[in-house]
Amino acid sequence: MPVFSIFKSTVLCLSLMLSACGQQKKTTPKSVTLSAVEVPNSNTGNEQIVIAANRTTAYLPLLKNKNVGVIANQTSVIFKNRKSIRNQPETLNQKPEPYVHLVDSLLTLDVDIKKVFAPEHGFRGKADAGEHVTDGVDTQTGLPIISLYGKNQKPSPEQLKGLDVVLFDVQDVGVRFYTYIATLQLVMEVCAEAGIPVVVLDRPNPNAHYVDGPTMETKHTSFLGMNEIPLVYGMTIGEYAQMVNEEGWLENGLKVDLTVVELENYDHQTEYSLPIRPSPNLPNDQSINLYPSLGLFEGTNINAGRGTKFQFQRYGASFLDSTAYAFSYVPKPNFGSKYPKEKGKICYGKDLSDYPKINSVSLQWLMDAYQNCTDKSKFFNTSGFTKHAGTEKLQQQIEAGLSEAEIKATWQADLERFKKIREKYLMYD
Repeated sequence: MPVFSIFKSTVLCLSLMLSACGQQKKTTPKSVTLSAVEVPNSNTGNEQIVIAANRTTAYLPLLKNKNVGVIANQTSVIFKNRKSIRNQPETLNQKPEPYVHLVDSLLTLDVDIKKVFAPEHGFRGKADAGEHVTDGVDTQTGLPIISLYGKNQKPSPEQLKGLDVVLFDVQDVGVRFYTYIATLQLVMEVCAEAGIPVVVLDRPNPNAHYVDGPTMETKHTSFLGMNEIPLVYGMTIGEYAQMVNEEGWLENGLKVDLTVVELENYDHQTEYSLPIRPSPNLPNDQSINLYPSLGLFEGTNINAGRGTKFQFQRYGASFLDSTAYAFSYVPKPNFGSKYPKEKGKICYGKDLSDYPKINSVSLQWLMDAYQNCTDKSKFFNTSGFTKHAGTEKLQQQIEAGLSEAEIKATWQADLERFKKIREKYLMYD
């Protein structure tokens, strides 16, 4: 077991109010909704998750008297306790936010932040998926913002010049093609090359309770998957950072001086409801739960809810058999999707907004859409689908008519190999 710099100290307390919802079987995950205010209809949970960002006494000493670079977006927040919220006046009939941005908080604590690096969707999280984000200046703080999803996905040595430490705090959702883990790896690489320490503030992964899906093949690695890991890898971003570092996955086998500040009162079976959408097209728990499965539609011509308020909670296309579906909708440009697939067309498909929670990657909807595609030559964007799936085999298996069980059986050997590697880096039960 590698030795990591992990801090466990008493810290700022995150106040949560959780309501009981009856007894649960031991096999049922605990449910804890992270919020600084009461959460109606939340399930039982007596523990309070403390995110690493709230554990300021654990990481402020690492930043003191240092020139700091921060990788952050709209999810990089510190949660307030209820007392501080009550004492904060309402303005313009708006209730005070139950959190403060990490960057804003650190500035008030006299941390010398020199620049902010922004991942996909930008520092304030408003850019579309895949939309290039330009460099700029944050109007709220005056700090320079350097995009890691524009001209370059990896900070240049010049951009890191003068920094003593880099702080990473971004909410992940535990799916390989969700690009924040690729940004993390590239940041770790360039910091290893420059001899700059990296501090990762850990956050819960809402999909950390299982490992599933096809494993990335080396020949298909890209920004949508840089390592040979399954589609759903069941780790927090802090655990994942440690695995990348210790397994020699950084370029030229380098290792970065890595510190992970861990969560408190968390394990992989703790359900976690994100208080802030991690990107424009993941608006709620349902979309995040279905994202590993419906995200595979990104490599096809099927619309997966972009251009509606139910992103990754429905799918459809104008060229699916209208007689096979009772549900239809019309995608239109909206927040997070200026140019949705099938814009302005009637899409026939399925509504999954009330579908029960799933705990594995499901191929049923991908296979259903393919079977009901009136022109199968329109279905796959082969290059994009391979990058998302991590393999050419999945498309070939679907086209050949294999069942879901038959396809999943081909994943198992790779999944077992990965689980043995993963086990070495798990910090939580």
